[in-house]
Parts: sequence; C-alpha cells; structure tokens
Amino acid sequence: MKNTIIAPSILAADFANLQRDIEMINTSEADWFHLDVMDGVFVPNISFGMPVIKSIASHAKKPLDVHLMIVDPDRYIKTFAELGANILSVHYEACTHLHRTLQGIKAEGMQAGVAINPHTNVSLLEDTIEDIDLICMMSVNPGFGGQSFIENTFKKVEKLRKIIDANGAATKIEIDGGVTNKNARQLVEAGADVLVAGSYVFGSNDPIKTIRDLKEVKVN
Repeated sequence: MKNTIIAPSILAADFANLQRDIEMINTSEADWFHLDVMDGVFVPNISFGMPVIKSIASHAKKPLDVHLMIVDPDRYIKTFAELGANILSVHYEACTHLHRTLQGIKAEGMQAGVAINPHTNVSLLEDTIEDIDLICMMSVNPGFGGQSFIENTFKKVEKLRKIIDANGAATKIEIDGGVTNKNARQLVEAGADVLVAGSYVFGSNDPIKTIRDLKEVKVN
C-alpha cells in the first residue's frame, strides 16, 4: 500500500503568525514543507525570499521542498542549499540546460526536482527522468494560490507514471495546485506520490484534521 506524502504550501499560511503555522505542520501528519519562491518575472507574482526561508528552516522539523518559480534558477542553487532546502525544484520552462542544472542541485547535496506548467508535455522529461528525484506537476497555472484544479492533470499523471516505470526510475510525482479531498484519491490512483495543499489546508477550520484526511488517502 502506497503511503502518500503530504506537503502543505507555506504560501497559504498566515504570515503574521508564521511560526504558529510552522509548529502546526511540525505536529501534524504532514511530511514536508512546500515553499513556493516567485520572482515576479517567471510568474506574475512575488512570494518570499531568503530571510523568510531562513526563518522557516530554523523552526521546521520536516524536510523543506522548495519550488523555484524564477528565471535563471542556476544562480541560486548554492544559496538554497545553504538555507536548508532538502529538495529543490526548478521549472523545465526556465532551464536552457536542464541536465546541467539537475547535476548542480545534486552536487550541493539536495534532491533534484523539475516543475512543469500545465501546457508542458511530460514526454519532454523522458531523457532526464533517471536524474530527476521529483517532478512537480502544476495542476493550476503557476503564480497564485487558490486556483481551480485543471482536470487534464489526471491524464498527465498517468502518462508520466508510465514513463517513470518504463525507465525503472525512482522519480516521485508531486501535484501542486487545487488539491482537495475531491481529487486526492484519483490523483494517487493515477500515480501521484506527493500532494501539495495550500489554501485547502490553511483555510480549513481544522488544518490538522485536513492534513490527516489527505494523509489517509491510499491505494493498493
């Protein structure tokens, strides 16, 4: 039975009470912290930068899953390693030399992830699949929280799972955007390993229970 990894997205946390929300995740059944870094160039929004991530890392007791929605991510690989990132995902669309970027991430001791936008075909990752630890599949258009889930994601997950299995890779599939109890099971059944949830967790009346409910989504 597959154990689904739950990664609450800090972008949806209450930044006036950030330590409180970090402690909530620490005590919950969540597995990772998901940190969305936006530069206002690659996506039309700016999130948070190095000082905030450093503060999160000082309190977090679970791995930091950092998702870079920025141009020229190679410039910051070493910086994010020093900040405490355990997993660093770069966007396929932002990397001219993806293989080199992946090698650079691993050279700094982090797991290497690749994020793809809704329009990007998963087959484009086939030649680097064995070098990728995590594929962050955007199930909304990147840049803002609280968007509606894109239904075509289910087909993309199934297609990507076949590519991973055919190559004997250990790559995990992460879904980022619009994840709720209404689509979590179908995503896991399609082949997803990691569910990112932001507003669904932090906007609920009982975030601990919401995380637990997502965590209990399993398939044989």
